[in-house]
Amino acid sequence: MQNAFYNEFDLERRETENSSSDHRTPFQIDRDRVLYTSAFRELQSKTQVFLSGEYDFYRTRLTHSLEVAQIGRSITHWLQSSSPLLSNTFYIDPDLVEAACISHDLGHPPFGHAGEKVLNELMRPHGGFEGNAQTLRLLTERIFSEKRQGMNPTRAFTDSVLKYKTLWSELGGQADPPENHFIYDNQQHILDWAMAGNDFPPELTPGAPRDSFKSLECQIMDWADDTAYSLNDLADSARAGFLSPHKVELWAEENDVEGIQAEAIESLIKSLKGNRMDAFVGKRIGEHIRATELTEDVNILSSSSNRYRHRLSICPEAQARCQIYKKLSYELVFLQTGLKQLEYKGKEMLEKLWRVFSENCLLTHKPQQLLPSADLTEIQEASDLTIKHRLLADYIASQTDLSAKKLYLRLFDANAGSITDLLH
Repeated sequence: MQNAFYNEFDLERRETENSSSDHRTPFQIDRDRVLYTSAFRELQSKTQVFLSGEYDFYRTRLTHSLEVAQIGRSITHWLQSSSPLLSNTFYIDPDLVEAACISHDLGHPPFGHAGEKVLNELMRPHGGFEGNAQTLRLLTERIFSEKRQGMNPTRAFTDSVLKYKTLWSELGGQADPPENHFIYDNQQHILDWAMAGNDFPPELTPGAPRDSFKSLECQIMDWADDTAYSLNDLADSARAGFLSPHKVELWAEENDVEGIQAEAIESLIKSLKGNRMDAFVGKRIGEHIRATELTEDVNILSSSSNRYRHRLSICPEAQARCQIYKKLSYELVFLQTGLKQLEYKGKEMLEKLWRVFSENCLLTHKPQQLLPSADLTEIQEASDLTIKHRLLADYIASQTDLSAKKLYLRLFDANAGSITDLLH
């Protein structure tokens, strides 16, 4: 049964494809292309909260992405069953939402946000580095499908991962480089295509106002992501011993938590005391899903696509609970000395790898064979230094926590590395 929610504008790809013989929908094709990429598989060994490999039960970027996808699909099913604006022939495509959710962290480098921060600092003279911008780069340029560059995503899928629609240079560029929440300057043409050439109205200034202009599927992905990491990260932190009822009680007193947020903290403390974190997380996820509804909007794209004629409205109480859980996780877990020490170690490894590769493979006429042949050849053939550095950032960002560590040891530890290691 045809879904009238999407039209040719949404389904268009930048390069024409002949998919008439494919039994899948365009959005199923988008999702499947991501699922079978090495970039998706690499998420299994990239940090979510704790360094991957520490223990089997901690979440990685991969398990986090799968959980976000489950929540995202559940939101679409909830809206389908509860919203009078939808019907059996007019609905949000769950495969498109799933594609957005499993892709949202593809561009993140090893060692979590510490890795993203150090790469952004190293790329300061060359356009910065941002995990979401890197995701867009992978999908449109660096994930190869047949003979194309990128995976040639539909407009709706491309737009679903555009959490930020502000260019690096619009937020200060090299003179005052932004820390995050931007796309690369050379992605302007992708943004223009996703927006069909429409200019942003004056009130959507660069930064938060413009970034709030998201497609419906991007909004669903964003709320599913917030839900997953505000709740599931609490469960991992409790298992790791970072959260205890006493610590949370003291933190709540020091922060004068009141109202709905105090109730949220009390519920968490009760679950910690009863060792029922899994049940607590499951209940809250269900509440976050049911806290959503659809509203209609009029904007520069609402006449072109139902993805912009409809917006996701989230219950303020659910948003307040989500905010206090994120604040709690940040202050009681992410700022812990042990985790900050591990972040520092990851930062030092990436900085040293960058220095060695840039000095020996980028900034010399006779590069050493320290990079894989294909990567080194592509860098050598690049037309200018900015592109060369962007390609080096691609290589380092593609490393997992484990492969980055092995690479570091092979280069800097005299006792590391063997002939069998070289075969991998």
